[in-house]
Amino acid sequence: MPTITYSAWEQFPGWSGAPDWIAALVRRHAARHVLEIGAGANPTLPLDRLADLGIAQYTTNDVSADELAKAPPGYETLCADFTDPALVLARQYDFICSRMVNEHVRDGETYFRNIYRALTPGGVTAHAFSTLYALPFLANRLMPEAVSSALLNLFAPRDRHQHDKFRAYYSWSRGPTVRQIRRFERLGFEVLEYRGFFGHRYYEHRLAPLHRAELAKERWLLRHPIPQLTAYATVVLRRPR
Repeated sequence: MPTITYSAWEQFPGWSGAPDWIAALVRRHAARHVLEIGAGANPTLPLDRLADLGIAQYTTNDVSADELAKAPPGYETLCADFTDPALVLARQYDFICSRMVNEHVRDGETYFRNIYRALTPGGVTAHAFSTLYALPFLANRLMPEAVSSALLNLFAPRDRHQHDKFRAYYSWSRGPTVRQIRRFERLGFEVLEYRGFFGHRYYEHRLAPLHRAELAKERWLLRHPIPQLTAYATVVLRRPR
């Protein structure tokens, strides 16, 4: 049975905590050949940490050659679409990870099927992502792209050259529901751990009353977890030997 836990959104490792989260998993599973899906211009682990972690090869992947061209020099690069049913890679990896990518995947089943094939037997894959049914992400899924992009500029502005906004689909981007665990298991994965995170900060600076209500909801959900209402999640899967 997988380990299922819940935390507040502040503990979600998809942002500044991602390097330490990925590094800890690499150490735990003694990974040597690492692929980061969708990293493009922003690989999570800096080059100066790779040797200390025992990583022999760190590959950054993206579907866009333009995004890969923005990556710092020194990384292996792989231009490939993991939602392509005909995808064939020249090699396998013992650790595959992503952060803030899965919500942008149109076809989650094909995506994870290709990840399974790209893993060595016994290899591990780990992902940090936003989940569909938090209100801002549900709105992002339903609104026209131009509207959601304008709202992002209002509530969470950022450097669009280095951290662009991409269309979100939320296929298979869910909290640790029974249905989602069974989906992974049907593909052959062993679900090692699944962690859901409640709450978000999108209302904090511009909609203070809604932010207070969101904090109250977050506290209630931490006492009475409903996996369908997470805002973020992490999942760690293994391809059995």
